[in-house]
Amino acid sequence: MDNLNLIDTFSEFKDLKNIDRVTMMNVLEEVFRSVLQKTYGTDKNFDIIINIDKGDFQILRNRTVVANDKITDPNLQVTLTEAKKIETDYELGEEVTDEVKLQDFGRRTILNIRQNLSSQILELEKDRIYNKYKSKIGDIVTGEVYQIWKKEILILDDEGNELILPKAEQIPSDFFRKGDPLRAIVFKVELRNNTPVIILSRTSPVFLQRLFEIEVPEILDGLITIKKIVRMPGERAKVAVESYDERIDPVGACVGMKGSRIHGIVRELRNENIDVINYSNNLQLYIQRSLNPAKITSIKINEDEKKANVYLKPDEISLAIGKGGQNIKLASQLTGYDIEVYREINTDDEDVNLDDFSDEIESWIIDQLKSIGCDTAKEVIRISREELIKRTDMEEETVDNVLKILKSEFE
Repeated sequence: MDNLNLIDTFSEFKDLKNIDRVTMMNVLEEVFRSVLQKTYGTDKNFDIIINIDKGDFQILRNRTVVANDKITDPNLQVTLTEAKKIETDYELGEEVTDEVKLQDFGRRTILNIRQNLSSQILELEKDRIYNKYKSKIGDIVTGEVYQIWKKEILILDDEGNELILPKAEQIPSDFFRKGDPLRAIVFKVELRNNTPVIILSRTSPVFLQRLFEIEVPEILDGLITIKKIVRMPGERAKVAVESYDERIDPVGACVGMKGSRIHGIVRELRNENIDVINYSNNLQLYIQRSLNPAKITSIKINEDEKKANVYLKPDEISLAIGKGGQNIKLASQLTGYDIEVYREINTDDEDVNLDDFSDEIESWIIDQLKSIGCDTAKEVIRISREELIKRTDMEEETVDNVLKILKSEFE
C-alpha cells in the first residue's frame, strides 16, 4: 500500500461526507504524528506535508550531521558518512532532511493508520450532522422517502443523511411511497450510542407555523404575528393572528385572495381544516371568535377557575361542539379556558330542574346530564337521542328511559 492509495481512499471519503479540507488535513497530520511518536519517541523533528488535491503526502525527517563516532540518537542525528550519501557537500553540524516512506512503518502500522483515520473522520461526520440539525430544530427540511416501515419512515436529505419521521409524528392520513419528496420540521436531535438521530414531525403546531411563514410574506416580515396555534393533525387547526398595523387584515392576508394562500397549506396537511381568527385581548370576544362558526348568545367567565360557560341557541350547539368535539376542544386549547356549552333558556317556558326527578332517575345519571351542560328537563329533551348517547356515553336503554320520564312531565 503506497502513499497515493492511502490519500486517494480518504480524499474520496472526504468528498462523500462533506468534511472540509482543513479539517481533513488536520486529522491526517494528527494521526501521522501519533504514529511517529510511537515509532521514534518524538515527532518534533518531522515535517508532514499533505496535498489532498494531488492525492499525496510527504513525511520529512530533520536530523543533525555528527561525526561517525558521536551519534547517540539515530532519529535526531545522522553520521557524516550517511549524510554525504544523500548529498556530498554536507558538513558537520548541518541539518539533513530526508523522506520517511510509509512502507517503512510496516503493514500492521499502515492498517492501524487507516482504522484510526476512519474512526476520527466518522466521529467528525457525526459531530457535523448533530450540530447542523441541532441548529435547525423548528425549521422545515425537505428530503426524499427512502424506506417505509410500520413505525417510522426513513428519509434522506440532499447530502444523503438519514432522517426519521416516526408514526406518531405523521399526519394520520399521510401516505408516501419510496422516492416521494417529504416536508417536515426538525422536531428533535438525539444521540443514540454516540450516533445522531434526527427526528422530524408533521404534526407539531410549529410545522403549521412555518408553512404560514412561507405562504404569507407579512408574517415573515413581522407585520402579522401568530399568537397561538392548536391542532388535531389532519382534522382541524385554529390559528390566532394579530396585526399591529390597522391597514392590514391579518385573517384576510393569511387566507389570501379566494383562499390562494391557505390552499397550499391545507393540501400539505392532507386537507386539514384551518380556522384563522383575529386574536383579541378582550377575553369574551376571543372566546367567541375561537368557537367560530357557531354564533354565541352570551358568555359567563370565571377567571379564577379558567372556565367559560357559553350560551347558544339550540341549532348552534352542534356547530360549537364540532365533529367529535373538535371545535370546542381546540377553542379551549386556544383560549386556555375550559369552555362549557349551554343552551339558551327561554324563561317564558315552564321548565323543571333535573334534581326534581331524583326519585325517578338515579343520581349518577343526573350528574352525567349536568356534566354536558343540562340542568333542566327541557335542556335534555332539546338534544337529539343520538347526541345524548354520544355525549353522555350512556346505554341506549338508559337514555330512552330518561327521555320518556322527562317528556311525560310536559304531556
